[in-house]
Amino acid sequence: MREITVDCTKISDKAELHKVLAEELSFPDWYGNNLDALYDCLTGIADDTCIIVEGLEVLEERLGSYALSFRKVMLNAADDNEKIRAAFI
Repeated sequence: MREITVDCTKISDKAELHKVLAEELSFPDWYGNNLDALYDCLTGIADDTCIIVEGLEVLEERLGSYALSFRKVMLNAADDNEKIRAAFI
């Protein structure tokens, strides 16, 4: 199983969040840098992957409700794609 860690304590805005996600998860060039595109890419992952999100509370302080929407997208994608697991620590 591939394990990816996203350290949210080092992310300061939405653009940086999507840049980190695209790099860490090897998203295609067409990745749209938004939550809809994130869901599409996550549900398209074909290899067993655990995505560990660290410091979501820090991201929430910086991005407000967007951080909560990000969490929801991660969990929904994990529900819809048996190949991925999302963990928040």
